Amino acid sequence: MSVAPATEEPVTEAPSTPATPQEELDLLAAEKNWEVDDLYAGSAAAFVEDICESLPTSGAGNWSRPQWLAESGNFEGDGKAILQAGIPKLCPKWSTVLKQAVSGKYDRWFGNGTYVVSSKPAADGDGDTIPPGTYRAEGKMENCYWERTSESGEIIDNNFATSARKITITIRSSDGQFTSEGCEVWKPVK
Repeated sequence: MSVAPATEEPVTEAPSTPATPQEELDLLAAEKNWEVDDLYAGSAAAFVEDICESLPTSGAGNWSRPQWLAESGNFEGDGKAILQAGIPKLCPKWSTVLKQAVSGKYDRWFGNGTYVVSSKPAADGDGDTIPPGTYRAEGKMENCYWERTSESGEIIDNNFATSARKITITIRSSDGQFTSEGCEVWKPVK
């Protein structure tokens, strides 16, 4: 009796599960050779997720959200490319903030400190310049002092408010510096 040879059935691979957005981002980062801070164990997705979690409270300080995203070191190295690839996938609600940060067209807020008046942001990104314009500080302020000075340091205008809820100032292009101590955050008036 003869036995018919067994026919081999074609081997079919089990359908692969689609990669998660995190896996897709990490694969893209590997393909592009993007470097990720060791803090995130080389995971681009972990970096983006940290930024996504930080954005809701980032504007609570002295910076607007796009300002924080662009000016606090997040765009250094490959950070900008990673965020541009990752935010739309991992936290799309922050895509508008990302677009503003990348374009450079966003409100800049200012806290305590001395700022050089200039329509051009500081080249080193330190944020030590303030553009001319009208700004308002709002909130419960006690012992708030601000001053506008000339380029030679002469006081043009100043005020010490022992108690205030809202202060509005106009910084002129001819001013040299603006100083604020003990006030709330200065935001542009629209």
